[in-house]
Amino acid sequence: MSVLDSIYAKLPVFAQHAAISIYGLYWHWLRFGPGYTQFLSGYLEREAFQSQDWEYWQSQRLQDALKGALSAPYYAQTWTKSQKDAALAGRLFDLPLLNKEPLRAVPQAFLRTDMRPRRTLTFYTSGSTGTPIATIWTVAELRDSLALREARSARWAGVSFRQARATFSGRLIEPEPDSKGPFYRFNLAEKQVYFSPFHLRPDTASFYLRALEKHHVCWLTGYAVSYYLLAKFILEQGLTAPYRIQAIITTSEKVLPEMRQIMEKAFHCRVFEEYSTVENVLFASECEHGRLHVSPDVAVVEILRPDGCPCLPGEAGEVVATSLTRTYQPLIRYRVGDMAMWDAEPCPCGRQMPVIKEVLGRIEDVVVGPDGRQMVRFHGVFVNQPHVREGQIIQEALDYIRVKVVPAGEFGAKDVEDIVHRVQQRLGEKVKVVVEPVMEIPRTKAGKFQAVVSNLKKKS
Repeated sequence: MSVLDSIYAKLPVFAQHAAISIYGLYWHWLRFGPGYTQFLSGYLEREAFQSQDWEYWQSQRLQDALKGALSAPYYAQTWTKSQKDAALAGRLFDLPLLNKEPLRAVPQAFLRTDMRPRRTLTFYTSGSTGTPIATIWTVAELRDSLALREARSARWAGVSFRQARATFSGRLIEPEPDSKGPFYRFNLAEKQVYFSPFHLRPDTASFYLRALEKHHVCWLTGYAVSYYLLAKFILEQGLTAPYRIQAIITTSEKVLPEMRQIMEKAFHCRVFEEYSTVENVLFASECEHGRLHVSPDVAVVEILRPDGCPCLPGEAGEVVATSLTRTYQPLIRYRVGDMAMWDAEPCPCGRQMPVIKEVLGRIEDVVVGPDGRQMVRFHGVFVNQPHVREGQIIQEALDYIRVKVVPAGEFGAKDVEDIVHRVQQRLGEKVKVVVEPVMEIPRTKAGKFQAVVSNLKKKS
């Protein structure tokens, strides 16, 4: 815990609200200060691009990105002469893939030596699958990213960052684990309610709704699972969400069809999904037709087979991205760690941006069967399970799966039998499946819900 966090934890609640609002003024300037309006105009104008416009624009930015990367020590030292020549010529696909380990080990080695920004900001990945990665940004890059979210996410959903919003994130805004409430803090500078994902339970759900009503919140953003659980509690308890809420924009976690259905029913509004990373190496967002569009002005995105060849539409593969907006710490052919597939069908919205059919999950979330089969889509295990509030798959060995469930209603032997059957249906009957009812499933330090945990690598 930092010194500031320690001081914050000792403050009374009213002073914590004030501290967050004062800090919010600083962040408001960082995010929406000089340059933001120009970035926003650019994103809005490029939405009208046709395919040939995107191809030309992206090729120009890619050449600049690859040339600039040569001034970063990592690329200068590890790329061969032929690879450096390829970079100068703009031949992206002749360059090697970049794993996360070098960036995790020495993030400063990726900083361009020909740039001297006056101020930098460091953000860390959650570290749920390893040591956090430090990403180092310029202030201009931060403002660019917020302009992007306003143009391609908020406005597509019919809302704006100028409106009051609520956020579920990894911020430890309520330091007391056994707090009786409130379970949020209010950033007056941006009319933003910060919710705690760590205190969300059936008996606290009504407190979260009161905060939405009190601060006239218009839209919700943040962790998908947190809003899904709040929505389940609303429906189970017959609570009423404020009708003022216009949209939910989810981040960080995959939205499953049944999650979307429950959230939309509870909050009486549409759910829109974002797909991005803390490294901001790519960005995709849902349009009004529910299609997940990749923004070509943010990154060159590839979906690759294990042999490095591009996947065909509808074929699952590894996501690799080259950022066009993170110029100070360039990430070239960066292995994001996710699996996804392209969609060949054009979108009725008319935007000439690539469409991702589905983000299947993280590569680290793959469950391996005794016969070598690999599965990443395990959400079906808990679909139409009325007596399961939450579920988590834990692979202990090739032939041993533990399933943690938080029971709801009349959870019993038939539910256990059904879960065992569903897992064995996917991995084979030789797999031993143990179902463990628990009071709760712990979140990561960032407050995220980890649906699949593999302990295979840890034990090998």
